[in-house]
Amino acid sequence: MNAGRSTETEELQRVIARSVATHPVGRNLALIGGFRYRFLDGSVRASDDIDYHWTEDLGEKQGELIDFFRRIVLPDIRRRFGRSGRADARKGPDADSPVVRAVDLRFWEEDVPHSRIEIPVEVTRIICADPVEVRTVGGTIYATASEGDMIESKVVAVFGRRTMRHRDLVDVFLFRDRFPGDSARRLTSKLRAAGITSARTEERLRDLVTHRDYHAKAVQAVIDTQLDPAAAAQLDDAGGGARVLEDVMSILRRYVAAGGSDDIH
Repeated sequence: MNAGRSTETEELQRVIARSVATHPVGRNLALIGGFRYRFLDGSVRASDDIDYHWTEDLGEKQGELIDFFRRIVLPDIRRRFGRSGRADARKGPDADSPVVRAVDLRFWEEDVPHSRIEIPVEVTRIICADPVEVRTVGGTIYATASEGDMIESKVVAVFGRRTMRHRDLVDVFLFRDRFPGDSARRLTSKLRAAGITSARTEERLRDLVTHRDYHAKAVQAVIDTQLDPAAAAQLDDAGGGARVLEDVMSILRRYVAAGGSDDIH
């Protein structure tokens, strides 16, 4: 994605997030994920989607958001940006996932080829040890997960996803200072609640070691395509994807693998 498209995508994301935060549909709908880090914390990593944590029925909230987007957000985007749009429930094999429901937002300029911008909005449920908090940006109040629950959710994702999303590793690297002092205990409880066994965590750690080159290249791809150019250049000077991977493996061992298998080095 080029810089111009990225800037416009982020402008649309901010409008969408503010609209949700200032409407009853967004009450207690907590921002999480990469966009939360980008929007509320100034992360150097851009995110294409918007993720929310919701404790009640995910399908019901998905339906409420689709109605809200169609009635309020799409006309507002058309007035402000001159872009037509659609809001649809995600279709496909993961459409009925019990852990996430998604709304696919699409915006385009009429008769302008290659102008489409897609912004998925996902509603999921992370395991939280703390109450939902609020943050403010420009006088708008945004519900969000706590700093501890945010960074710990990234660790749970590293071990819980069937397929690794290397952006999770990059976020752990970027926000390593957000771990609470008792994160090892909290993560033990969260991993257990998520059904992630010690054998599973050891398997994932072993995979990161055994296929180190592959994972370092995948992390580097995130650096190249999702980080701000100046930040990417500075990180490349310090070792790039290989350095990030090594640091994150140390973080994971500290908070998850203490006392784990001796053959993880």
